Amino acid sequence: MAGAIASRMSFSSLKRKQPKTFTVRIATMDAEMEFSCEVKWKGKDLFDLVCRTLGLRETWFFGLQYTIKDTVAWLKMDKKVLDHDVPTEEPVTFHFLAKFYPENAEEELVQEITQHLFFLQVKKQILDEKIYCPPEASVLMASYAVQAKYGDYDPNVHKRGFLAQEELLPKRVINLYQMTPEMWEERITAWYAEHRGRARDEAEMEYLKIAQDLEMYGVNYFAIRNKKGTELLLGVDALGLHIYDPDNRLTPKISFPWNEIRNISYSDKEFTIKPLDKKIDVFKFNSSKLRVNKLILQLCIGNHDLFMRRRKADSLEVQQMKAQAREEKARKQMERQRLAREKQMREEAERTRDELERRLMQLKEEATMANEALMRSEETADLLAEKAQITEEEAKLLAQKAAEAEQEMQRIKATAIRTEEEKRLMEQKVLEAEMLALKMAEESERRAKEADQLKQDLQEARESERRAKQKLLEITSKSSYTQSMNSSTTALPTDLPSFNLISESLSFDFKDTDMKRLSMEIEKEKVEYMEKSKHLQEQLNELKTEIEALKLKERETALDILHNENASRGNSKHNTIKKVS
Repeated sequence: MAGAIASRMSFSSLKRKQPKTFTVRIATMDAEMEFSCEVKWKGKDLFDLVCRTLGLRETWFFGLQYTIKDTVAWLKMDKKVLDHDVPTEEPVTFHFLAKFYPENAEEELVQEITQHLFFLQVKKQILDEKIYCPPEASVLMASYAVQAKYGDYDPNVHKRGFLAQEELLPKRVINLYQMTPEMWEERITAWYAEHRGRARDEAEMEYLKIAQDLEMYGVNYFAIRNKKGTELLLGVDALGLHIYDPDNRLTPKISFPWNEIRNISYSDKEFTIKPLDKKIDVFKFNSSKLRVNKLILQLCIGNHDLFMRRRKADSLEVQQMKAQAREEKARKQMERQRLAREKQMREEAERTRDELERRLMQLKEEATMANEALMRSEETADLLAEKAQITEEEAKLLAQKAAEAEQEMQRIKATAIRTEEEKRLMEQKVLEAEMLALKMAEESERRAKEADQLKQDLQEARESERRAKQKLLEITSKSSYTQSMNSSTTALPTDLPSFNLISESLSFDFKDTDMKRLSMEIEKEKVEYMEKSKHLQEQLNELKTEIEALKLKERETALDILHNENASRGNSKHNTIKKVS
């Protein structure tokens, strides 16, 4: 009796100690989060918690993925988290990824967070070569990825080598050409410089618009066998179901668009696709793994539901989201315009300041030159004054000598000369004295004129000195005005704002009339879309021509050869599906 009581108490104690919560780790494309979840939580409880944490409202594109026995699986919303075949050790890890892809990213993706998560996922798939991307498109898409990360190109900041540590191109593309990393960076930067003015969300959207035209974008591939036992690939995407050869994932052998499928049924590991046109044979295939069959069925139902949803009026929730997105976009546009204006004003102010500083330096140089000219003028004036004084003294001395010569002549004349010889000698001396006196007079007159000329030069030198001082005064007044303007310019503000599964059988039907109407709408949409992508194709062809000469033909992969054959025939993703449908 006592042993039974003790056994019951021990069981109750163990029951009380059983944990009521467990830890879950959620890995998104750019972050990891951990949550404490209750044991009773279903998949929807955890999924909603993640979406609320991310601020994500477009939940229909996403899911929580995990891997079990090398097979991808998605968390079911109506099943308890711990009832799934997930690892028992904590934390239990799930990947928050896009499960379904939009047909037109620009029209369907409303929230910026939705767009950003798609951008990161598609970019990783291209770099991991899970989506084939031709070289020319790879370079253009890389330039948009750089714009999204770094913003507008600035040659002073984004110098040679700034992309050296970035993974931007698939290794297949790099190995296909005789080009150095510097050559690839140069071409990516040339495109990057043309994207000036695009915000991050705009650059990411341009990336997705190019990616959605790639043949393998959004396609989930599964290995299947037809009823003859032939190995094939099944591709499930937003447009329909496609059948491929195992060696060619780019071009389907046959396609079944969602609007041309009447019914998809699954029974005893066999799928049956019944086309809307009863003249077309029913297509049957099977997959050996039960988990894969479940996944195929989930993707078929989900993609078809979204296909029908796109062709109906938006729900009230989506309308509200789009209205909010338009308002937010308009607000951001106004903010960008305001920042652009402020940036322009700052640049203009800086240009004005630089011009004023340049003008100030010029005026300072002119003032220095004027000062030097003034000093030279003062030195010249002093020299001229000194020379004039010396000349004047020489003139006085000559005048004195002339007077003495005149006196000597008078004295000689007064002396009586008695003899003729003495008289002749005296006359000769008188003549010589007169000639000397005449020369002295002429030299005195010449010196006097020279003294007058030096006085006149002195006057002109002093006048030049006065004009130089006046010009220096004017330059000094301009310099003080320029300094005041410069100080007012530099005082600008610096803080400017930069089908659930049934084991026996399962099927769902589509209405004939709805499908025929949808077919017409789809064809019209495809024509419009091809017109929009014409300009993009011209850009890609231009880049392809530039790098074609550097291609190493022997390194081309099977997908490269298939893509080139499709391109030479003029085949694209949409018209190929149209041909094989």
